[in-house]
Amino acid sequence: MAEARRGPRERMVFSAAQLIRRDGVTATGMREVAAHAGAPRGSLQHYFPGGKEQLVNEAVDWAGRYAGKRIARFLAGLDEPRPSGLFAAMVAQWTDEYAADGFTAGCPVAAATVDCASAGTSTREAVAAAFATWRAPLAEALTGMGVPAARADSLATLMISTLEGAIILARAERDVRPLTTVVRELGPLLDAAVAPTG
Repeated sequence: MAEARRGPRERMVFSAAQLIRRDGVTATGMREVAAHAGAPRGSLQHYFPGGKEQLVNEAVDWAGRYAGKRIARFLAGLDEPRPSGLFAAMVAQWTDEYAADGFTAGCPVAAATVDCASAGTSTREAVAAAFATWRAPLAEALTGMGVPAARADSLATLMISTLEGAIILARAERDVRPLTTVVRELGPLLDAAVAPTG
């Protein structure tokens, strides 16, 4: 199991991301992170001398990299690479999770944004960087599917924004309907952005 191969530092970053996505930044304490990670409490100061802010920033960074890497996996699973199919795969990750585990968790990057964006801390910068880390491979994938480069970044922003909003609505309503709705409604618009060939 991959979890067993992670060192204590990596386990704490991963645990922080999982707790933030469930409870938000404010409700996620350092002791809770150490307990969730199965790490000695004293190791927090050793690995994160910048305290909770450093840990949160690293968890947000991890989440942005994770989301960015998922784009290649989603693409590999598509029978026909189309923007609508890629978006549907991104959303399916959440509908599958909610069907299996309930509506207990959202995106850790969005949670950190809500809790910290107005605080003027380095976490706001970490959140912006995490979204950029997710958006860049998504825009690249769209370009690879024939979306003009001039539109790819804008459409990647639209896809991420739509997904994040649908996640929030799904959790609030405890229903996957917002997620299935955005796939149905946004898909044709995304596919229409592909430049005609020939």
